[in-house]
Amino acid sequence: MVIVMNRHASEDEIMNVIEFVEALGARTHLSRGQEKIVIGVIGDKRNIQKEQIKVLPGVEDVVSILKPYKLVSREFKEQDTIVRLNGVEIGGEQPVVIAGPCSVESEKQIIETARLVKAHGAQLLRGGAFKPRTSPYSFQGLGEDGLKLLKKAKEETGLYIVTEVLDAMDVPMVAEYADILQIGARNMQNYKLLKAVGKIDKPVLLKRGLSATLTEFLLSAEYILSEGNPNVILCERGIRTFVEYSRNTLDLNIVPMIKRVSHLPILVDPSHGTGRRELVIPLSLAAIVSGADGLLIEVHPQPERSWSDADQTLSPDQFALLMRKLDSLVKWLRNEESVIYTN
Repeated sequence: MVIVMNRHASEDEIMNVIEFVEALGARTHLSRGQEKIVIGVIGDKRNIQKEQIKVLPGVEDVVSILKPYKLVSREFKEQDTIVRLNGVEIGGEQPVVIAGPCSVESEKQIIETARLVKAHGAQLLRGGAFKPRTSPYSFQGLGEDGLKLLKKAKEETGLYIVTEVLDAMDVPMVAEYADILQIGARNMQNYKLLKAVGKIDKPVLLKRGLSATLTEFLLSAEYILSEGNPNVILCERGIRTFVEYSRNTLDLNIVPMIKRVSHLPILVDPSHGTGRRELVIPLSLAAIVSGADGLLIEVHPQPERSWSDADQTLSPDQFALLMRKLDSLVKWLRNEESVIYTN
């Protein structure tokens, strides 16, 4: 249920509606858009009748949301959510690029990578300090030492840090170092973890599970928003299909569908989405054409020596090529939009 307030509603009227709804046992989420102020009602609504709310001062309308996800839906918030990090906008007009190695290996490796991805236009640095691996014998990450190295890379380059958190108990520690906390595909339905990151005041990058439907994906995001954190960034990273020539199948269908039903920004990770270095550049460009708000790219100074995911990691030269192609594509798309909407 969404309560649409009159555009001239006073603060007292807004608070009165919130207090009225919460007194009946439900929870509320206030969203202030450019044209509308809406109050999302979630939780137990058995005691709430539309007619009760419509007569309250300042209320313009009460709308039922039939979708199972509420706070992430376009019905709750028409305007796109833009996640801001002091000059970097995720979900704005310009696609963002988050680049870096799959895992932090050493101080030299992460700082060298940070410098090269920044030099070619990346706005954020990715790097795993904690790595969930299919095999218990694979490299699991450097842990907090890796977080400290990411912090050094940020101090050297000014790039914001995106890194994964695996456990609800680790959220406070990871939040000390990271600017964006990533929830990986294997943890998309780790509800305890989703609730934990929902209680912090830092953005969350939520990756789609290997077999998750669009509804399941958005309901996982709903967990985070329902705990009070509105800064959620979705990420398509490929799903498991019968295709045998790539690690996963990159489902770009979901990008325009997310844009249609949700206000949250969505990035695409073609590195995990394909698992093949030669497919990363073409699928990156396709992702931007499909409407993605940015990319998550694995880059290493020497990919053949990467401790993890070497087959899908770009070299410095390949990343430079991608960024040149991306720049040209974005300029072309803007020209095409100008032609489409002015003629």
